[in-house]
Amino acid sequence: MNYSKDDFKLLISEKLRRNFGTNPAEADRQQMFKACAMVIRDIMSEHGVTTRSEIEKKQAREVHYLSLEFLMGRSLEKNAFNLGVLSPLKAAIEDMGFKAADLFEAEPDAGLGNGGLGRLAACYLDSMTTLEIPATGYSICYELGIFSQKIIDGKQVELADTWKEMGDAWLMSHPSDAETVRFGGKVSTHWEYGRCIVEETGFTSVLAVPCDMKIAGYKTDFVNNLRLWEAKSAVPVDMNYYSTGEYLRAVESQAMAEVISKVLYPADNHPEGKSLRLKQQYFFVSATIQSLFRKHMQQYGTLHNFHEKHVIQINDTHPTLVIPEMMRLMMDEHGMSWEDAWYITSHTVAYTNHTVLAEALERWPQNLVASLLPRIWMILCEINDRYLDELRVFFHGDEHKLQEMAVIWGGEVRMANLCVATCFAVNGVSALHSDILRKDVFHSAWLRTPEKFRNVTNGVDHRRWLTEANPELHQLISDCIGDDYLIHPEKLSELEAFANDAAVLKRMGKIKWDNKVKFAAYVQKEYGIEVNVDAIFDVQVKRLHEYKRQLLNVLNILHLYLQIKANPKAAFTPQVFFFGAKAAPGYAVAKRIIELINSVSYHINNDPDCKGKLQVFFLENYRVSLAEKLMPAAEISEQISTAGKEASGTGNMKFMMNGALTIGTMDGANVEMYEKLGDDNIFIFGLRAHEVEKLKQQGYNSYLYYNGSPILREVLDLISHGFADGKSYPDITNRLLYGQGCPADEYLLLADFESYRHTHSVLVDAYKDQKAWNRMALINVARSGIFAADRSITDYAETIWHVDHR
Repeated sequence: MNYSKDDFKLLISEKLRRNFGTNPAEADRQQMFKACAMVIRDIMSEHGVTTRSEIEKKQAREVHYLSLEFLMGRSLEKNAFNLGVLSPLKAAIEDMGFKAADLFEAEPDAGLGNGGLGRLAACYLDSMTTLEIPATGYSICYELGIFSQKIIDGKQVELADTWKEMGDAWLMSHPSDAETVRFGGKVSTHWEYGRCIVEETGFTSVLAVPCDMKIAGYKTDFVNNLRLWEAKSAVPVDMNYYSTGEYLRAVESQAMAEVISKVLYPADNHPEGKSLRLKQQYFFVSATIQSLFRKHMQQYGTLHNFHEKHVIQINDTHPTLVIPEMMRLMMDEHGMSWEDAWYITSHTVAYTNHTVLAEALERWPQNLVASLLPRIWMILCEINDRYLDELRVFFHGDEHKLQEMAVIWGGEVRMANLCVATCFAVNGVSALHSDILRKDVFHSAWLRTPEKFRNVTNGVDHRRWLTEANPELHQLISDCIGDDYLIHPEKLSELEAFANDAAVLKRMGKIKWDNKVKFAAYVQKEYGIEVNVDAIFDVQVKRLHEYKRQLLNVLNILHLYLQIKANPKAAFTPQVFFFGAKAAPGYAVAKRIIELINSVSYHINNDPDCKGKLQVFFLENYRVSLAEKLMPAAEISEQISTAGKEASGTGNMKFMMNGALTIGTMDGANVEMYEKLGDDNIFIFGLRAHEVEKLKQQGYNSYLYYNGSPILREVLDLISHGFADGKSYPDITNRLLYGQGCPADEYLLLADFESYRHTHSVLVDAYKDQKAWNRMALINVARSGIFAADRSITDYAETIWHVDHR
């Protein structure tokens, strides 16, 4: 059905009357937003009914994408765009007395994720739907999303993110589809007629209530689902406690249950936090697989063909407990043998690894697992025993191999090893990352089962991050090559035919300028800061972690500052540095680096010698909607992680699509970007991954770099001695030079500093030739199609999932 402006006015007015008891003339912005969202949701729901019916009729294989994070961002404009109704919706909103841009801006980000992992999952849902792959995402319906970041006295302060106050307009609750999840208790077993009978007693039950968010594909009526599980108490309120005035005890069971879906990533540096995280992980996978089994049995009457009709992709290790939970349900509730249950499980579940960092490869204390999930613990022990038996045969009893590959060892349950032992496919997310998994992280497992290991390089939703975020650039692309790239991102390559077209290059420069002006106006409005739009916009936005090396960027900025101070009248290409990052609440060093960035910002921005030359800004509360404004304005993209540490990155791809030039290491997907762009269109520096390992093996001494470089020594001494805000950071310099509970300069900032400083200088010099710069920017856009999520999902569909697609 085609919707007109008048259709939307009528539908929105009806929602306002029926759901809010008001009319367009009296409705406030929140009511108007929710009414619009409900109208769009209704359209998607109608399409969803048809989609579901077609899937069941075809008995098509379905994909189930399990992720503890889905960083969805804003949905109203995105969904309307995908449905092809954005123009009439905007016109209706304007006709009803509201500004469409203000209404879209009022929507809170659905912050159900922390960073790249959750944003990737959101991009993939969009692509799966656009490619008409039957798919459902599964996660937790967090009451509070990733925290809202406030900078107070230069420090990060975490505030509650109450996204559901408006975001609940997208959610459709289905209490009748609730599942029961059990924690704790005791397990006993006995044999009857050759079958092991399992009895669980003394457990605590929690209800998992599904809340569905519809996902619209682009230029298709196909609709998929994101199912978010909300925790509720399975025990009614005990009114006897109310009668005796014990009000807290009356609601205790409700509070203990609902805390499971209260907040994303509770701090786990204490036993209670660890327990809650484990509960969250089991809660959502148990509810998911129970729901899947129930629906499959209704359609097919047996679970023996489950692996033929379903594939479960687990996004990092957080959903790994789906493996023993599948085993539990098939054996304990459906009477299957271990062998049949294992065959189905190991032919259903595939694993995407997202990290090579040892601390991020989850390990749970076995005592916690045994007490919280006693039946799951029994199954894990059996998986481990059988796996070790197989390994003893293959590796001829090599105990070192057993220790390395065991699922349970040293009092810990190793989730990544469980995935590798079980899953039919294990993939990395960039060519370099997948190579590291094969040669290092899971090398022994690769030797035994090389056929399991694949690569699927990450991709991003180019319709969101290019077309919607950068409409002027979209118009230029469409004028040059048409808009087929929206469905076929590989067609962006046709833009390169215009790489020497003076008019097109001039227009590229004008688009970037316009986007810089728009972003500067936003910063002025939101932060009260005046940005020099004549300066290069140099951007590093990503989760704050030491390996991502925001600190290396700071070292170079301070070098530039000291250059200006040494000769204030010398020629200097103006530069503005933008940082955006959230640090995990319990990550003290990362939070300290944020404080340092803010001290540097204050110091430089208030120095008269730097006026018109150098500015530094830390953008508070970095999030998807802020990224959508910033990336089209960025001219330099900082992708400077230690080689071999970043699995892929996706911000690098978004910047590339928007014509920013990358300065980066040969890490993650930067390697594939370099292969596409060559030396002329990307600025690579620093040690390669093998050189990093070699330097560490030889015995890295960061102090030698400090002593050997007057520039570096001056910069580090400035950090130690302090800034205009009265703060000094000797702890950070000591960490780089001597280490504090970790190796000195663990991520080799000082080793890479000189190469980074020099390459950055070359990059800034290149900016002086705007025609050549615009040509490089256009080539970056033209060669970015391979980094679209549509390509990634096509790879998954054809090489891992074996499902049909559009």
